[in-house]
Amino acid sequence: MKTTLERLNAILVKDYMVAPESLELNAPLEALGIDSLGMAELLFHLEDEFKISLSQESAPLQTIGDVVSYIDTLLMTQNTSVTKVSASQICTDKVSDVVATL
Repeated sequence: MKTTLERLNAILVKDYMVAPESLELNAPLEALGIDSLGMAELLFHLEDEFKISLSQESAPLQTIGDVVSYIDTLLMTQNTSVTKVSASQICTDKVSDVVATL
């Protein structure tokens, strides 16, 4: 399984023609040629690639490392809430099944 950094780097190389050797965690996105419009596009790519919903609030994403941290935080938060909802739904379904048999 690829890491967040590897997946992000693949997007940057493929869609933004960034040279692989320039991809370092502390590399500023602007120095890689990603301006504000490019950043908006990148956010759409990230939602598709990582199956996440990005917040409407802007996050200070200045470097590749900032983007990786942001994605990892969203993945943890969103996967945890999906798991909690799924678990609570399972419990609700089981209770409903028991009540239906009474």
